[in-house]
Amino acid sequence: MVNVDITESAQTYLKELLDKQKDNEGIGIRMFVANPGTPNAETCIAYCRPGEQKEGDVVVPLNGFNAYFEERSLPFLEDAKVDYSPDRMGGQLTIRAPNSKMPRVTDDSPLEDRINYVLYNDVNPSLASHGGNVSLVEVTEDMIAVLKFGGGCQGCGSVAITLKQGIEVQLLDKLPELKGIRDVTDHTDRSNAYM
Repeated sequence: MVNVDITESAQTYLKELLDKQKDNEGIGIRMFVANPGTPNAETCIAYCRPGEQKEGDVVVPLNGFNAYFEERSLPFLEDAKVDYSPDRMGGQLTIRAPNSKMPRVTDDSPLEDRINYVLYNDVNPSLASHGGNVSLVEVTEDMIAVLKFGGGCQGCGSVAITLKQGIEVQLLDKLPELKGIRDVTDHTDRSNAYM
């Protein structure tokens, strides 16, 4: 189920934009979140021409066009609102997605989302006191979380202790399916290091 509110004014505005596209027969919009579950998350609306839909997209018919929602983005789009406010300069389309950076995570959420949840809610607030942060790069096939440090943690002499005795303990305790963690940060750059 899609829990996104696209207001009537936004639907009218989007329909007008779609009508201006060449070969617009069957064109719709696609809504998704780039870099979901991270501080760099960005909620996007793009044109979706026939054949550009992705497998798993959830289709919602709107006033004169279809909206396609990326399945992977749905938890991050929960309670999102798209609105259009006309003004003398033409108007502004606004997108508010309060869960794009950190969705409501459940035991059924993808492992990457659950790792990011722990990193951004439990780990990064502690690292922030030293001007640092850590982010997930990927989860390998053998269930290793590959992490990258930034800010004051990059080049810090205590990062190995922080990694093994702090972050790894927290992640493995909360996410027992993980087998370990690995750091891919270039710690030779010590220009912003805390210690």
